[in-house]
Amino acid sequence: MYFRTSKSEILKFEHFIARNLLKYETEGKKVSQPIVRISIVSIALAMIVNLVTLAVVRGFQTEVRDKVIGFGAHAVITKSGENTIFESEPILINQSFYPLLSKDKRIKKIQPVAYKPALLQSKNTENIQDFQQEIEGVLVKGVDKTYDWDFFKANLIQGRIPNFNTNQSSDEILISAKIARNLNYKLGQEVNTFFVKQKPVRKNFKIVGIYETGYDELDKQLLIADLRHIQQLNDWGIQTSITVADSLQNGFLVIKAENVGGNGNYRYDWGNGYDRFAGFTFYPKKDTSFKVIVSDYWMYLDGKGEKTTIPDTATIDIKVRNAVKPISGVDLVDGIVNRKYIDDEGYVFEIQVGDKIVKFIKHDGKGSFSKYVGAFECMVHDWENLESDISYLRKSVLRGQNMIDLKVSSIIDNQNDIFVWLGFLDINVFIILTLMLIIGIINMGSALLVMILVKTSFVGMMKAMGANDWQVRKIFLYQASYLILKGMFWGNLIGIGLCLIQEYLKPLTLDPKVYYLNAVPIELDMGVIVALNMLTLLVCLIAMLLPSYLITKIQPSKSIKFN
Repeated sequence: MYFRTSKSEILKFEHFIARNLLKYETEGKKVSQPIVRISIVSIALAMIVNLVTLAVVRGFQTEVRDKVIGFGAHAVITKSGENTIFESEPILINQSFYPLLSKDKRIKKIQPVAYKPALLQSKNTENIQDFQQEIEGVLVKGVDKTYDWDFFKANLIQGRIPNFNTNQSSDEILISAKIARNLNYKLGQEVNTFFVKQKPVRKNFKIVGIYETGYDELDKQLLIADLRHIQQLNDWGIQTSITVADSLQNGFLVIKAENVGGNGNYRYDWGNGYDRFAGFTFYPKKDTSFKVIVSDYWMYLDGKGEKTTIPDTATIDIKVRNAVKPISGVDLVDGIVNRKYIDDEGYVFEIQVGDKIVKFIKHDGKGSFSKYVGAFECMVHDWENLESDISYLRKSVLRGQNMIDLKVSSIIDNQNDIFVWLGFLDINVFIILTLMLIIGIINMGSALLVMILVKTSFVGMMKAMGANDWQVRKIFLYQASYLILKGMFWGNLIGIGLCLIQEYLKPLTLDPKVYYLNAVPIELDMGVIVALNMLTLLVCLIAMLLPSYLITKIQPSKSIKFN
C-alpha cells in the first residue's frame, strides 16, 4: 500500500505513518517526547566522541610517524650487524644498487647520510657578568646535495635551507629552534662545534636556517650539516700528505707521509711497491717530485685477501735555485729547518741557506673519505605498502651482494618502541568506539521500547486492520532510523566543527616532552567519516530489531480493550 503526500512524493504506508507519528511525538506534549530527545542527544554525543577520537588518534599517529620518518626515512641500508644508524660502520658509496634505486619508480628517494656526535658551545650574551658558558651534546647529520629537504622546508621557521651544491664542503648548517634557544644562538651566527676524536677537533659552522617540528625528543639533538665534513671527521677512508720534517737527520732533509683514517696500520708506495716506510732522507740537487700512495692492511703487507681501505695519493714538487750542496746542520741553526711560507695555507714554502733556495709545493691527497657513507636512507611512496616495499628493497640491495655485508631495516625496526606505542592507540580507539556505540544502542533501544509501550493501542489497531507483525515493526524501525539520522547529523556537525577549530586554531596544546607534539593533532578523512556513519547506522538498526520484537507479543484484542 502506498500514499501520495504530494505530486512528486509516494511513500509506503509504513514510512508514511512513521513520519507522521514521529512528528506528533517530537512536537506534541506526549510522554515519549523526553525519551526521543535523549535518544537523539545520545546518538549525537556518540558521534561527536567517535569522530573526535578517530580524528585525534589518526592525527597523532600520522604526525608522530611523519616526524620520525622526516628525521630519518622509511628504510635504511647499513652494514650488517649494526644496531643503530647513529654509530654504524662505513660502507662504500659506490654500490651497484645505488644508481638503480635512484631511477626505480617504486622508490621515492635514496640518499647517502652519515652521523657524528658533537658538543656545541653557547654564544656569549651581552651581559658578561651574568653569562655562564653552556655545553650541549648534539647529533650532527651529514647530507649531500641529493637530500630531500621537504620535511625541513615544511618546518622551517627562519632563514633558508643550507646549500651543499658546492665544490668544497660547505660550513652552512640547519639547527632547531630549541638548540638555538638553549645556547643563545641566532640566525647568521657562527656555532663553535667540538668533535671528540683522539685529538678533539673544533669547527665553526654558520647558521643559515632554523627549524621547529614540535618533536622535542629529536629537535633538541639534531643538527644538519654537509656530509663531507662528517665523512672526514669519522676518519673514513684515508687522507695523506707529504711533509718535510722540522729537523735534519745527519744533515739531510726528511721527507715523510702523514696520514689520518683507515685502521692506523699503514703501508706506503713511493713508486716501488708497498712497504712499511713512511719516509726517507733526501737532499735536493735539482728539480724533482715525489708521489706516495697510502693504504692500510690488517695482516699482510700486500693486502691480498683483505678488505683494505681505498688508498689516497699525495705529491710534493721541489724547485731548486742555484747549485745546492747537501744541507747540513752547519748551514742551519741547531739543525732546524726554518721555512718561509709563501701562501696562507702552508702548502708552499721555501728553505734558504745562504744564496741557495729550495722551494716546496705540496699537493695533499683529496682523501678517500668521500668514498664512504654511514648509511643509505630510502623513502617509499605509500606507508600502507611499506612491508612489501621493504621486501622489494631487500631483494634489490642484496641482489649480487654478499648478504653478510649489508642489511635493510625499516623505520618500524629502528623506532620499534614508538610504533608499538602508536599501535596501542588503535586498541584504545576500538574500546572507545565500542563503548559509545553500546551507549547509543542502549538509549535508542530504551526510546524504542517506550514508543512501543506508549503506542500499544496503536499496535493493536494496526494488527486489527490487517497489518502483520513485520509491517508494524517496520513503522517503529523507521521511527528509530529517523532519530538515529537526526542524532548523527548533529553529531557530525558538532564533531567536525570541533575538529576544524582545533586543526586551524589549535586551542588545545600538549607538552612535547611527553607527547612528542606541541598541540593536539587532527586528521579528518572523508572516507573514515563516511565509514563511521554507515557503521553507526547499520549497528544501531540491527540492534533495534530485538526491542521491536515486543510488537509480536501484543494482541489486538487486549491492547484495544486496554485502551
